Parts: sequence; structure tokens; C-alpha cells
Amino acid sequence: MITGPTPRPPPDAEKVLAERVFAGGRSKPFAELTIDEVRERAEELRAATGWGPTARVGSVAMAWAELGRLMEHVEAETVGDLRPDAVAERAEKLWIIPPGGSLL
Repeated sequence: MITGPTPRPPPDAEKVLAERVFAGGRSKPFAELTIDEVRERAEELRAATGWGPTARVGSVAMAWAELGRLMEHVEAETVGDLRPDAVAERAEKLWIIPPGGSLL
């Protein structure tokens, strides 16, 4: 019997929330990003989307915009206010954790 690849489990939510992200003029844990900073990141990435190598940035910008909408929907002030599993399952799409799960 031929089977497809086994899906990777989502990354550890605690590690994702602790990952350092530059926002608000400084580096801070992803968990501390506010809804305004998430929206700013989405807009910044959307503006950087273009042709060639920058075309891939569009999907990341959409993921950040989706995160902002989720935060608004559940009235989360920071990313850390979201359910940990909701954050972990979005980590690769946001490039908080690189696609494939490792920087190495």
C-alpha cells in the first residue's frame, strides 16, 4: 500500500509564543505583539509583495492579516491572549517558525 507523507505535528506553542519578533521598534516575544502590531506587520508585508522572489511574501501577509482578524474576533489584545493551539497551527504560515520547522 502506498501512503503519503506523515503530516508534521504543529510546533510547540510555548516555543512559538517565546520566539522573538521585531515589532513596535524593538525585539520582543511573539506573545507580546498587540493587535495593532499584527496589523502593521500584515500591511508591511503586503506592501513588500511583488513579482519574482517577493511573490511568496503575499501568502505570509495574508496569514498575518488572518491573525489580526482572529485577534479582533476573540477580542485578544496580544497574541498571547489567543489559544496556544491557534497560535501554533499558524506559526509556519506567519514565518514565526520557518516552513519545515527549523532554521537549520
